[in-house]
Amino acid sequence: MGCRLPGKRARSPVGTSAPPTQCKTLAVSAQEIDDYLAALDEPKRATLEALRRSILDVAPQAEQCISYGMPAFKLHGTTIAGFAAFKHHLSYLPHSGSVLPALAPDLAGYEMTKGSLHFAIDKPLPKRLVKQLITTRLRQLGATGKAPDQRRPRSSTATGGPT
Repeated sequence: MGCRLPGKRARSPVGTSAPPTQCKTLAVSAQEIDDYLAALDEPKRATLEALRRSILDVAPQAEQCISYGMPAFKLHGTTIAGFAAFKHHLSYLPHSGSVLPALAPDLAGYEMTKGSLHFAIDKPLPKRLVKQLITTRLRQLGATGKAPDQRRPRSSTATGGPT
C-alpha cells in the first residue's frame, strides 16, 4: 500500500478498492483503466477520458496500468503520470514532488499539493498543460526515448567517487 503518516487516514480515490498492482500486459492494463473510468459518474468520466487521451498523445509508448488503485502511465518501468477521481475534484499526479513547483507560473489558479494538481470535475486540463507536465517529468528523468540503463553514466568525479 502507499505511504502515509501515522494517525492520518488515507483518502481513497472514487471507485477503487483494489490494492496496488503491477503493470501487466498493455491490453489488460488498458482494460483496468477502462474499468476504473466506467465506474465513475459523468462528468468525471468524460473529463478523465480526455486527460487519458492527452497523456497518450504526448507519450504514446507509455504503458497503462493501475498503481495504488489509480490509473498510471509508465515508461521503461518508471511512472510518469497518473490521475484520480475524488468526491469534489479530479487530480493529475506527476509522480514527482518537483514537477508542479517547476511549472508554478503555468499552474496559477489551480489548487495543488506537492504531489497532485487538482482540477474541476467538468473541465479537462488543457492539452498544452498536460504536454508541459509530462515533458517536465521526462526531462527530470533524463528520458530521451532510451531505457534508464541506456543513459550516459555520470563520471565518478561528479559523484564524489575515486578519480
